[in-house]
Amino acid sequence: MSANSLSHHHEDPTIRHERKGEEGSLVSTEDFSLWYGDSQALYDVEMALEKGLVTALIGPSGCGKSTLLRSFNRMNDLIDGLRVEGSIKFDGHDIFAPDVDVIGLRKRMGMVFQKPNPFPMSIAENVGYPLRVDGVRDRKLIAETVERALKSSALWEEVKDRLDQSALGLSGGQQQRLCIARAIAADPDVLLMDEPCSALDPVATAKIEELIDELAGRYTIVIVTHNMQQAARVSHNTAFMYLGRLVEYGETGAIFTVPRADRTKEYVTGRFG
Repeated sequence: MSANSLSHHHEDPTIRHERKGEEGSLVSTEDFSLWYGDSQALYDVEMALEKGLVTALIGPSGCGKSTLLRSFNRMNDLIDGLRVEGSIKFDGHDIFAPDVDVIGLRKRMGMVFQKPNPFPMSIAENVGYPLRVDGVRDRKLIAETVERALKSSALWEEVKDRLDQSALGLSGGQQQRLCIARAIAADPDVLLMDEPCSALDPVATAKIEELIDELAGRYTIVIVTHNMQQAARVSHNTAFMYLGRLVEYGETGAIFTVPRADRTKEYVTGRFG
């Protein structure tokens, strides 16, 4: 079931209102605002993430990119004083509805963090962890899933002969691909990536970018990045955020070459931020 068509309550000349691909959207926000205590972090965000495409969230530090990303799978729930208004719909359902299984929601939205965070266990145990948490005991099924996830994350050839060795012995770039494999093993619909390359060198970064390109289509991917060149390389759509507001959202090529909002133009041409 695709997300319901969203009504539009207010017009702001700075926002690109193409309402792109709404019928094919998997995740959408409607007038979504968020507060940490008395401090408002997000203001009336409206966007629809197209299924199977890569969406980049760009903007200066503190603009709300990671806050919005972590709202999609309710990671922000862990913060005291959190309050939200409006809605986020996933597969047509409001994720903040009282009957939502938050753990189930997070299983369907894999998360990859800024710094690789492999568990202090073997490579195979890291990737198979989501299955064991779900109560899967079939060793053959777990082994098959581990192999499939490692192949999907372009890591299998590098680690297939040392699956029983500690994941902490991998390089930083390998650890990040391992974390992507772990997320894939849970069979999610969405991959949320919070600056997945910021702790990596250029060679490892290039491998992650190639991987994102390969995973697009199978997964709906949202990536927060400070690197505008990276956003231009890996994403189909780009959302530019500033001071907690979605300033402009549209096809990546258009955002970087013919932005409609002056603030977007200033940011992508390096005049601020």
